[in-house]
Amino acid sequence: MPYLSNLSRESLNRVKQGDESHSLPAPLDRVAGIRGLISELERDEATLEAVREALSAGSTWEQIGAAAGLKPAAAKWRWQGSDGEISERHESGRKRSARPSSVPTDLPGMSVADAAKMLGVSAQAIYLRMTRGTLRGETVDLPDGRSYRRVFVENADLAGRD
Repeated sequence: MPYLSNLSRESLNRVKQGDESHSLPAPLDRVAGIRGLISELERDEATLEAVREALSAGSTWEQIGAAAGLKPAAAKWRWQGSDGEISERHESGRKRSARPSSVPTDLPGMSVADAAKMLGVSAQAIYLRMTRGTLRGETVDLPDGRSYRRVFVENADLAGRD
């Protein structure tokens, strides 16, 4: 196997040509070229092959992580296991990172924290009331896999607080 894949080599050559040209490429073209090269190098199987060779030669995850500029756990996450295991881990990571990071504002009811604050009790007390059936609560599942516990406070719940 060569040092780099053909795609990585082509991407590297494009950046090198832009760097060596008499007129510097436009700023956005430079950004796209550099990020494209980084992305291609991240996908290049040459890295995985080198990691596997290093492991076979007795290198530790600490050494591999140091060589890659990663902590040992991050190196293991990227490169430990079979191709299928690695692919599955990376796919689940992409799914998580594609999820929005903020709580949707259009959910029904209110959050457990908001209900606890409104009723002057702890969040644990809200969960206990929902378990006992004295307070209505539902789990709202979103299409992207996230779920939220929502509380529906009635007027009777507000009147019972003293």
